[in-house]
Amino acid sequence: MKSWIFALCFVGAAGLSAQTPAWQPPAGFTQTPVWPGTVPDAAPSAGPEVDTTTAKDQLIAGKPLMRLGNVSVPTMTVYPAKGKNTGAAVVVFPGGGYTILAIDLEGTEVCDWLTSSGVTCVLLKYRVPGSGPYPKSPMALEDAQRAVGLVRFHAAEWHLDPHRIGVLGFSAGAHLAAALSTHFDQRLYKPVDAADAVSCRPDFAVVIYPGYLAIADKNFAFNPDVPVTKDTPPTFLLQTEDDHVAHVESSLRYYEALKAAGVPVEMHLYTEGVHGYGLRRTKLPVTGWPQLVDVWLRTIGMVGE
Repeated sequence: MKSWIFALCFVGAAGLSAQTPAWQPPAGFTQTPVWPGTVPDAAPSAGPEVDTTTAKDQLIAGKPLMRLGNVSVPTMTVYPAKGKNTGAAVVVFPGGGYTILAIDLEGTEVCDWLTSSGVTCVLLKYRVPGSGPYPKSPMALEDAQRAVGLVRFHAAEWHLDPHRIGVLGFSAGAHLAAALSTHFDQRLYKPVDAADAVSCRPDFAVVIYPGYLAIADKNFAFNPDVPVTKDTPPTFLLQTEDDHVAHVESSLRYYEALKAAGVPVEMHLYTEGVHGYGLRRTKLPVTGWPQLVDVWLRTIGMVGE
């Protein structure tokens, strides 16, 4: 295990820009570039990577969060499973409206939970702003396709089961998880190495308060840019009825499309919770959702008993 962590650290040190990113993973972990060279469809940089959080921003469960902006160099940070390794891995997509990334609330804190359950976590710092939703921009989906392909390509080296690699996203990141679940048969970019010959189809998807899956000005019709088929992976959906950022219809329409295609889907709908709580526990029942995901992953055979 230590050997591949060392290899990642070496590649990361060689490949990242000399400029220190605004966000750094915990001590002992290194973020490594998703792309070995030129980033495809790169947009002009809006400036250096920056924490856009201000004193006026809302606290979540009494704590602040980092709103990471101006990400032009997408990276992956691998968090190995703690204790017994189940062989499963989850690539995590933080939310932020394709404008910023809630990198701790919907990123590092999620990895802490997953790794404690014996699941390897890969935190994707994808490009923002203006990187989605696809097809408005291909950038975030390109980063996601590449990241899942890389994880599967390195499965043996990282002691993973290549058939137990899933995705988990929040809000815009949840849309990204759904987009990848329905756009995996062909890369949006020109392949750059052997990792791009490996499937980027997730084996399962956890979709938490997703946006962009229903079109508000079309009476919340299902978004046709997320073409669900029978090959879309098994999906877990979580939503609250009082979410006025990512409306409940996004989850409902996606659930209906998955069900119609014969895709195994489990949905949990709560009355209260609004939007953007991550997995920080409050008095509201919806914040107990990680336990539901733990049970679901066992039910679909992605982790052991």
